[in-house]
Amino acid sequence: MANEAIPEITLNDGYKMAKVQFGTFGIRGGEGLQQTMAAISDGYRGLDTATNYDNEGMVGEAIRRSGIPRSEFFVTSKLPGKYHRYDEATKAIQESLYRLGLDYFDLFLIHWPLPKRDHYVEAFQAMIDAKKRGLIRSVGVSNFEPEHLDRLINETGVTPAVNQIEVHPYWNNERMLEEDKKRGIVTEAWSPLGRGSAALKEPIIQELANKYGKNVGQIIIRWHTQRGIIPVPRSTNLVHQRANKDIFDFKLTDEEIKAINALSKPDGRVDGQDPNVYEEFD
Repeated sequence: MANEAIPEITLNDGYKMAKVQFGTFGIRGGEGLQQTMAAISDGYRGLDTATNYDNEGMVGEAIRRSGIPRSEFFVTSKLPGKYHRYDEATKAIQESLYRLGLDYFDLFLIHWPLPKRDHYVEAFQAMIDAKKRGLIRSVGVSNFEPEHLDRLINETGVTPAVNQIEVHPYWNNERMLEEDKKRGIVTEAWSPLGRGSAALKEPIIQELANKYGKNVGQIIIRWHTQRGIIPVPRSTNLVHQRANKDIFDFKLTDEEIKAINALSKPDGRVDGQDPNVYEEFD
């Protein structure tokens, strides 16, 4: 299935995005450009970047060099905490587009809510207004808790299309998945494999890999998609890039999904980042 299109999901605003996105965290420079272009040539069209990744220019260059029309890509970027005030957010959105060399984002997210600073509502309003001007198609958030989501919805009248949160076998985040579903928000998973997580060595995951003739990463990514989550795996390895999207020719049983869910731990977050208190680095 190397170059077959990845199936899509429809967001609450009518736009569609692929059920597996390509994460670019830590992928930068000339080497990163080649790695991203390899992912594009292998069929990825959903590219996830952020201002804080310091690689928006590389992602834009990969899109241009691919020779593939812009309209075929789904590009996501994220607003950093230092630009949450309305005017700053407005300028930051424009600057991100300039760096990428694009006219619009398919999806733009607030990277972290930073409730202690309490400017995320005006940041979201700036994004809504940028959407009205055609700079953004879908507005969303990342690492938002239920109270943050409800405040956005109540104060702006707009429900985020996506909430990108930490989800992997040691942090199944079933609570937030259900909260997002209640509000008609699609959940995306950052660090979907657990960032070097020992979860890849868990016996149940290895058993399922053997059963289905897949690798352990593919089992975890399939676990995400069957739960209605869009995983955003990042890989600089061409073999892994291909494998990460080749997961739609088998299906885990409900019991197998429950078995992977059961690996979740109370302290399972990769970096202990609690959105209620986490202060994003500027």
